[in-house]
Amino acid sequence: QVQLVESGGGLVQAGGSLRLSCAASGSISSRNTMAWSRQAPGKLRELVASISSDGRMSYADSVKDRFTISRDNAKNTVLLQMNSLTPEDTGRYVCYVDQLRRRTWGQGTQVTVSS
Repeated sequence: QVQLVESGGGLVQAGGSLRLSCAASGSISSRNTMAWSRQAPGKLRELVASISSDGRMSYADSVKDRFTISRDNAKNTVLLQMNSLTPEDTGRYVCYVDQLRRRTWGQGTQVTVSS
């Protein structure tokens, strides 16, 4: 019942910034945790950042001082502000929402950081 649409990816030089957006529609609740994951070719998908229903944020160690996750419950949107990007941040970024006994994924948006 929930659908997610990501936007904001693209090509950026090292040291630059991007802001990703994940817009949710359908039967979503502000009580649901939302998160961003990423996957690079030949690597496992990893959790980048998450934000809980009460606004508590969690980050992977590699992005903790550079990325910021936030949510706008009125708009059912979660944002990921990414600063000081490096080539290691390159990958496909996918948003998901956790519900009881269900996880819904978006299609993803590509982020490519050049050196």
